[in-house]
Amino acid sequence: MPDTPPDGFPGRTPLSPPPGRPVRKDEIELPERGLYIESWLPERRSRRKPVLYLHGELAGSWVWERFLNYFAGRGWEGHALNLRNHHWSQTADPAELSFDTYTEDVVAALERLGPGTVLVGHGMGGLLALKGAERAAISGLVLLSSELPRGLRPPARPFELRDVPDVYGKSRIGWETLPEKLVRDHRDLTVADVLRIQHLLGQTPHEAGAARRQVLEGVSIDPAVFPEVPRLVIGAGLDRYVPEPDSERLAQWLGAQYEPFGAHSHYGLILGERGYQQVAEAVRSFLELHRL
Repeated sequence: MPDTPPDGFPGRTPLSPPPGRPVRKDEIELPERGLYIESWLPERRSRRKPVLYLHGELAGSWVWERFLNYFAGRGWEGHALNLRNHHWSQTADPAELSFDTYTEDVVAALERLGPGTVLVGHGMGGLLALKGAERAAISGLVLLSSELPRGLRPPARPFELRDVPDVYGKSRIGWETLPEKLVRDHRDLTVADVLRIQHLLGQTPHEAGAARRQVLEGVSIDPAVFPEVPRLVIGAGLDRYVPEPDSERLAQWLGAQYEPFGAHSHYGLILGERGYQQVAEAVRSFLELHRL
């Protein structure tokens, strides 16, 4: 699992809560599944709905730190799930994990937080949010550069599936390279952003190849299951993993509100020092519009 960066790590940018709105940190543990949920809470409770954040492949609650801070400072309690074998959750054999086991992690977290929860997912976490919404009642759904479900994904070719190892790391997604190249490829990220992402994606392979193969084969989602749930899809114009037109197609398929951010990359949407706040404000407007 990735280590938490030590104090003074060059890629870690200190975060400050909005003036006048204190934030406190907490945690939720689900020992029966070995799960750790990082929670950022407003100092005073409000009537806003709790938000459960779901990360994508190789990531963890750390990708949501800026969002957790932004929304807790404005009255929303935020809970960032770490899937098994990710960041602070229990170590497990990734060869024994899959998209199905990750879905069970999400359902367990939703059951812990209750039916009023808003689900927010990024990358593979977006697809997990859709699957979780089929299994448990939620009050809102926000998908950021989400992986596509089976209804929108072309059939995987056999060699694509064979090419996915049982366990993989950041080299497979292009993040084991020079920081300067990553800054060129992800123009909305600072060097500090890139160094932090590289560090927290982990030093050794730990992602379940079975989960990736299931995503490529296509995960079945029934959009009719949550017709009354407010839905927002966000796309990123510089995304090298989920092209922005795919996000727009997903929004149309779900009948969801769509917000494109042409100058943002996959990770820049949620943790880019220079641009995350624009995205957070769009999500905030959506939550306020629907009184979530």
